[in-house]
Amino acid sequence: MNGQYVAYTFYRVDPAWRRLPVEERAAAKDAFAEVVEHFAPRFDALRPYTVAGVRPDTDFFLWKITQRYEDLGELGAALNATALAGWLETPYSYLATTKASEYTSARRARQIAPKGSSYLVVYPFVKVRPWYSLPEEDRQRAMDEHMRIGREEFPTIHNHTTYSFGIDDQEFMTAFECDEPADFMHLMLRLRDSEASRYTERDTPIFVGQHVDIRMALDALDGAASRVEL
Repeated sequence: MNGQYVAYTFYRVDPAWRRLPVEERAAAKDAFAEVVEHFAPRFDALRPYTVAGVRPDTDFFLWKITQRYEDLGELGAALNATALAGWLETPYSYLATTKASEYTSARRARQIAPKGSSYLVVYPFVKVRPWYSLPEEDRQRAMDEHMRIGREEFPTIHNHTTYSFGIDDQEFMTAFECDEPADFMHLMLRLRDSEASRYTERDTPIFVGQHVDIRMALDALDGAASRVEL
């Protein structure tokens, strides 16, 4: 393929899990974290993000980037073998790949490399079908404007768009690293005026994750990191 597989898996814990004894919860979190830490060297990137307290439908997610499709399934199976997995739902899961953009001069598949920003905004994206019947020069003009706005007006926001045609329900997975979520809001508001925006069919649900290590993401599930001893 000469590219990468990029996946996002979202997890939500059953609230009943929080009623288990502290020691049992701690052991379950340790086992889950150990699997993630064990698999991390096999991936180009395996980054956890917490959304605890922000969305009601998910608590944390993993951003996974790898050369091998099999890595995704093997990691998933190993996580399913942990005790915590019995208490986790996966309300959302998305798959995409990299390829050379038809709107730039690149001829090789883009390599996604996280910049290390504090936040990741990620969402599935679908264009309306009339977009694909536009003349090539019209699509190029619209995308040139779209890319220029991001590059020149919001240089601290890094775009990691990947492609899902034929391998998942959406057409693209759009992900942006940023240092402050409000910055991304201003970018999206600005892009509402662009020509390409007219051809958007769907760009939700939108997730704003804060990058933390896997143990901190898991501790947020039961507030272990912020618990105050009285």
